[in-house]
Amino acid sequence: MSFGRSNNDETNSDINCDSPKGIMDFLTYKVEAVYTFRDRYFENHSFDDAIHKNDDVKKLLDETLEIFEENEAAAMQNNKARYYYLRGRLLNVVPMYCKEAENLLSKAIKLDRKLVEAWNELGECYWKNDELKKSINCFEGALKERKNKVSLRNLSMLSRQDVPNSKADYTAHVEKGLNYAKEAVQMDPHDGLSWSVLGNAHLSYFFGVQQNPKILRQCISAYSQAEKDIVARSTPDLHYNKGITLRYKEEFKEALESFNQASLYDSTWEPPKKREQQLVKYLNDVVELVTTKGKLKTKKLQSLLSSIEAKQLGPYLEDTKNIVTGENRKLVKVNVKDLIPGLNELKVLLGKVVCSVRNEDTVPFTFCLLDENGDCIVVTIFNLADGRGVIIGDSVAIPEPFVKIVDFTYKSVRYNFKLLRVESPLLLAVNGKLLQRNQAAGVQMSIFKKCD
Repeated sequence: MSFGRSNNDETNSDINCDSPKGIMDFLTYKVEAVYTFRDRYFENHSFDDAIHKNDDVKKLLDETLEIFEENEAAAMQNNKARYYYLRGRLLNVVPMYCKEAENLLSKAIKLDRKLVEAWNELGECYWKNDELKKSINCFEGALKERKNKVSLRNLSMLSRQDVPNSKADYTAHVEKGLNYAKEAVQMDPHDGLSWSVLGNAHLSYFFGVQQNPKILRQCISAYSQAEKDIVARSTPDLHYNKGITLRYKEEFKEALESFNQASLYDSTWEPPKKREQQLVKYLNDVVELVTTKGKLKTKKLQSLLSSIEAKQLGPYLEDTKNIVTGENRKLVKVNVKDLIPGLNELKVLLGKVVCSVRNEDTVPFTFCLLDENGDCIVVTIFNLADGRGVIIGDSVAIPEPFVKIVDFTYKSVRYNFKLLRVESPLLLAVNGKLLQRNQAAGVQMSIFKKCD
């Protein structure tokens, strides 16, 4: 009986290789060693080695397969179902779909339908092959046998990918995915992968159901918990999705750093690089358009300035209800220079739109607003229906504006501008009239999951 080569003689010495059970224990250990090597790769390798990670994992996989070949007869005699499962799980360690892995895992389940781990691995296998319905059936099959965090978090992710067209059904799917993720975290609060999935579930809720800043804070909190776990912290999609969240929190520097971090963990993966490039371009455009006041010619600017009138405040000419206290108070008209960081209570800013800022995403809608003094500020609007933005020349009144000073340097370029964030477009008075409810809407976005 041969037990092959060992990468860790001390650990192997704890396994009783003379017993039939010892064969399965040994093979189980060898499979888990491959997964540990993959998941904790950057504990012993630099980011410069990232490009070699998949090849290094494949090399260890091939070596371990030789050990399986040497011990197949004895292992099959001991526990055929578990052997098929272990070999299928071993082959499933790489990102690509493997037909042999699917066949082995299917055989394992036919022999032992209570083998939860095999159900989960087969679900992963189908997922890699874009067979989402089969994948969902596998994870649900595992849950029927035993409640477990792996099935729960995978169903959370799949519930956001296999979605219906209607808004009501979509919302139900997103909420179901959020509940699955919460259950997974409750089962093991120390599992960073489950926390990462919970962060993604909150982010899907933000885009698909309600663009509430509280939800973005919940996302960041979940991702921060995930980063405490070395396995989760080493996955590029954690940093990628965190970067997306930070981008919509308008924490631009931290978002760029997260996209860059994702690229360090997998230099061959394009989405983080693309996101970083898009955000850099967006910020460069913002700075240029604010500085040049939308690149409008002097005559056009003067025409816009002279057309700013108090009547364009519309409903904000009269007493209005305070956002925070709910009291009816008259708002005081202010200009850009009067705005302070944070909430400007009982103030209203009036100005003219001089340009919109191109954004690869539909959220937020971004434009530059010129006040009567000729000062310019960037305005971002969330929860705005697609195609419902303002246009050059529109007058816009913004009550109790929330302002942020953006000032940071990234890769030797400084970004410095004043940003006004509007959570609900229904607060805006455009050309003297409040926007209507049909101009406010949520959007949908797919959260990315890599198969590592």
